Amino acid sequence: MKNFAELTEREVLAIAISAEEEDARIYLTFAERLDGPFSASAQVFKDMAAEESEHRHLLLELYEKRFGPNLPAIRREDVKGVLRRRPVWLSKHLPLDVMRREAETMEFQAARFYAKAAEQATDVDVRKLLGDLALIEKKHESLAARLSATNLTPDAKAEEDATRHRMFVLQYVQPGLVGLMDGSVSTLAPLFAAAFATHSNFSTFLVGLAASLGAGISMGFAEALSDDGSLTGRGAPLIRGIVTGLMTAVGGLGHTLPFLVPDSLPHAFAIATSIAFVVVFIELWAIAWIRARYMDTPFLRAAFQIVLGGVIVLATGMLIGAA
Repeated sequence: MKNFAELTEREVLAIAISAEEEDARIYLTFAERLDGPFSASAQVFKDMAAEESEHRHLLLELYEKRFGPNLPAIRREDVKGVLRRRPVWLSKHLPLDVMRREAETMEFQAARFYAKAAEQATDVDVRKLLGDLALIEKKHESLAARLSATNLTPDAKAEEDATRHRMFVLQYVQPGLVGLMDGSVSTLAPLFAAAFATHSNFSTFLVGLAASLGAGISMGFAEALSDDGSLTGRGAPLIRGIVTGLMTAVGGLGHTLPFLVPDSLPHAFAIATSIAFVVVFIELWAIAWIRARYMDTPFLRAAFQIVLGGVIVLATGMLIGAA
């Protein structure tokens, strides 16, 4: 890798040309990703891509006038200290707020690059253009904010916020809730059946651990394979599967962990079982609150459905274990 101070003016211009092209491509990738549900923000990034294309044309004109048509094979990744961009394939998966912050960071880095390059340029035309671009990019540090003010009217912003909320519910809350419900309810029967059959905390813990992890793995695969999210808007299958699997395991482990109370303690089984009952109560009411908060289900109806179902499963496990 070369030091920045070692670059020739030809190499500086070549890096600037490729950098402007890459930045424009990143902004267009953002716009393509957001077009439709976030059309106003997509237009912001289209406008920013157009700005980068204009800069590239200015640089190309000067380069051809000064050095001819052939660009040297050098990129900013070949220079020490020059910050790299995220790969385009990774950038398109960023959330909207992160995309906006990324744009501001990109403009800040571009301004620093041009200012540094202008300082060491000796050709008058090159120095002038680099200096002008440094000033332009410095003003563009707030370009995303200024373009947002133009394109994101209050109504458009409210609509995008509502869309983002729906997507958050579809991609994270819904699969997480499905997992939490399954883990919290489905593991009750085997856990408390083992508890009342053995009266052994450690044995019960092993059964609960196996049931929780097994349910988490099963639910994770089932959710990831259910659909690719392209039509339903439910997001990447891998992310959905991980969220569902983790929340399923968490739901089961919540009332499993109390059975880590050592069997050697006096009344160890009664202590562990009492704590587990409290945890189950908290879990079921938490699920009811999440359903009411994010799934537009009336709280009393959600509480009745979840708590009643949980109590039935719990009682089933206790009856089987005590038989």
